[in-house]
Amino acid sequence: MTVPKYYEMMNAALEAIRNLGGSASIGELEDSVSKILKLSEKELKEIHRGNQTKFSYRLAWTRTYLKWYGLLENSERGIWALTSKGKNIMDVDPQEVIKEVRSKKTNNQDVAQADEDITEADTELKDDWKENLLETIHNLPPDSFERLCQRLLRESGFVHVEVTGRTSDGGIDGKGVVKIGGLLSFHIVFQSKRYKGTVSSSIVRDFRGAMVGRADKGLIITTGTFSREARAEAQRDGAPPIDLIDGDELAEKLKILSLGIKVEKRITEVVEIDQFWYENI
Repeated sequence: MTVPKYYEMMNAALEAIRNLGGSASIGELEDSVSKILKLSEKELKEIHRGNQTKFSYRLAWTRTYLKWYGLLENSERGIWALTSKGKNIMDVDPQEVIKEVRSKKTNNQDVAQADEDITEADTELKDDWKENLLETIHNLPPDSFERLCQRLLRESGFVHVEVTGRTSDGGIDGKGVVKIGGLLSFHIVFQSKRYKGTVSSSIVRDFRGAMVGRADKGLIITTGTFSREARAEAQRDGAPPIDLIDGDELAEKLKILSLGIKVEKRITEVVEIDQFWYENI
């Protein structure tokens, strides 16, 4: 078995979003599509380039084509949903989708590149900045990455954020407090993983063992990805929940918070990584 091509996942993607109530986060969509297509863990871990898996990369093209075809829409928060047209269509002919999108976007270089080699779908989305950013972060010293996570949490509204990783505290790299609505407080502990590969379920289990009785919530931040089993373990019934932030989500959050990233609005968005900022974190 090999990772399905982007056009081979179109109907699975539509089915997945319908099963999820008409909308889904990227993580939810990836998990559901992988189950519908019965993909193995080996297939899900196969790397496309850098930190991105082939499955994630090709499913991104799947979403993009279905959006251009008018069946999906996405919000700034990264939630994908069926359009009115999409709600009334149960399945599509992938080749018809490709044909119509090409006819509408004959001047779009992305489409032209993608369709030069449909069998591989091995062209680049406009996310090169994410790969450059994650490579920059991956090359940071361990304590610098911990401080970056600390800064990220502070900028996201956490208070009393401390880095404790140097104490070898059972896999816990730091802790903090988040307030909801200015009324309720939740104590969290976090772990930072500079991975280029996939974080396994055993890491999630070990982290939970370290956090039990010491915090209300756990958070694992990685530059890599999480396996399907790791995501399932993080939300296992009856166990303290653990939130997961993978490399793609980390990059997006750093961009939103303008942490070492400058975004210039031209005809197309230009994202610039401030290498000096990360070297001095």
